[in-house]
Amino acid sequence: MNGPTRVAVVGAGDISGQYLKALTGYPDLTVTAVADLVPERARAQADAYGIVGWGSTEEVLGRDDVDLVVNLTIPAAHAEVALAAVRAGKHVWGEKPLALDRASARAVLDAADAAGVVVGNAPDTVLGPGIQTAHRLLAEGAVGAPRTVLTLMQGPGPDVWHPRPQFLFAKGAGPLFDIGPYYLTALVQLLGPVASVTAAGQIPRPRRTIGSGPDAGTEFPVEVPTHVSVVTEFASGVVGTSVYSFDSPVRRQLFEVTGADGVLEVPVSGFDGPTRLLTGTAPDTPWRTRPAAGAPSDRGVGVLELARAVRAGRQPRASGELAYHVLDIMLSVEESIDRGAPVRVASTAPAVPPIPPHWDPTTRTYDGTEQK
Repeated sequence: MNGPTRVAVVGAGDISGQYLKALTGYPDLTVTAVADLVPERARAQADAYGIVGWGSTEEVLGRDDVDLVVNLTIPAAHAEVALAAVRAGKHVWGEKPLALDRASARAVLDAADAAGVVVGNAPDTVLGPGIQTAHRLLAEGAVGAPRTVLTLMQGPGPDVWHPRPQFLFAKGAGPLFDIGPYYLTALVQLLGPVASVTAAGQIPRPRRTIGSGPDAGTEFPVEVPTHVSVVTEFASGVVGTSVYSFDSPVRRQLFEVTGADGVLEVPVSGFDGPTRLLTGTAPDTPWRTRPAAGAPSDRGVGVLELARAVRAGRQPRASGELAYHVLDIMLSVEESIDRGAPVRVASTAPAVPPIPPHWDPTTRTYDGTEQK
């Protein structure tokens, strides 16, 4: 195909603005349409970003000027919309998670294979220069062979600030499914597939109170564990410890890989951020800081990387298979909590090479200069 990849966004909710701002600025892409269950909402977002096409999901999927669909619907609709896009012959980029169960997720990937289209999935923070710099340093042996990893995500929970937080405490959400994909996708990209998990979870407060907005003071039920602790065994032999919690008054994010020769601290907040290194065993050894190397990126860079991968005839780095493995890990964590026992993770994921520092989302590459 000559010219930029033609993209449609399905789902005109809050996050669509972040995507559309970025997607309309990438020269390798052109956004041709926006769809939503409420067509007028699609029209408003289309008008806001200078996009001519808008309408219902069915109407937009039937358009000839759409090559790739960005699926920003609610998690419960991810698989249904992705399947409809695949059946329409479109490539698909989806928001996290890929689906809410293994069967639905596998159906999407199998249908895509049969149709000859490609699936990619959020989060795309792992493609930003922050985590990619850490990935390259780890691959180069900056701290030696990885042995253990520690990740922490703690905070008081979104009920404190979100005006409609109920969905974040329902099935398919909670800290594991809402925040976990950011950490787990980075863990698998940096350290390879997970072989087994052993987990424990709690619901310390079975009811929460909305803290802001017009419904402030309203109570709602909590359906999933809001504190999850996981011991992870990777196929490589690396052992990980993780906490995902909406029950801590202390806000903390941490991602540390300990290798044979030191510790590498991976930036996990956003697309940028420096990597810190601690090598040597002397008690006064200082941390060294490596700034993120590479062009800045933002929400939607995964859509761009997917489009470039399709043109180059390769799999995207944030692939559907990677997203399936992350979903499988999270479901295995839930099963381990329920059973009170370790659970083997049946799936695996392909090795993902780091993005080279010269990779630039603002460069036009559809004329044959694809940056691998």
